[in-house]
Amino acid sequence: MLTSGSPAPQMVLEDTAGQTVRLSDYQGKHAVLLYFLRSTSCPVCNWHVRGLAKSGEELAAADVHVLLAVPEDLETAAAWKAKHRIPFTVLTGRSGTPHEMIGLSRKIFGSMQQSGGILIDSQGIVRHAHGATMPTNGLDRKGITAALVSLRAPGPIE
Repeated sequence: MLTSGSPAPQMVLEDTAGQTVRLSDYQGKHAVLLYFLRSTSCPVCNWHVRGLAKSGEELAAADVHVLLAVPEDLETAAAWKAKHRIPFTVLTGRSGTPHEMIGLSRKIFGSMQQSGGILIDSQGIVRHAHGATMPTNGLDRKGITAALVSLRAPGPIE
């Protein structure tokens, strides 16, 4: 799993329209909150997405672009986005899952998909990273809020 202060991962993903999306595409433009759902069928993860949608205006005002990463294939992700009218870009992996790319899968009797989130500032630095096996803990709202506040804090007076 990533740590705060590390460079953003060089992830190349695909949106539900089949377009290539790189996290580096946002560098110099917006901060990015990337939420990793355990699966599109996880009711708790869907609850977190609804909460993010309710906070959409606040996040946009803070210049944060929300992306959702799902472990399923492109067709499943597109159907889920349409069915639930998801207002955010939904991403899948081209080879492997987005979760595997940052270490969000845990090996217990095979493999267990984890959920979590990373907040990357507009300069491409991870400001918050959190992962959880239990989806109820997958979206660390307090940690994300604290990281957002620190992004807006003025620098030291010179």
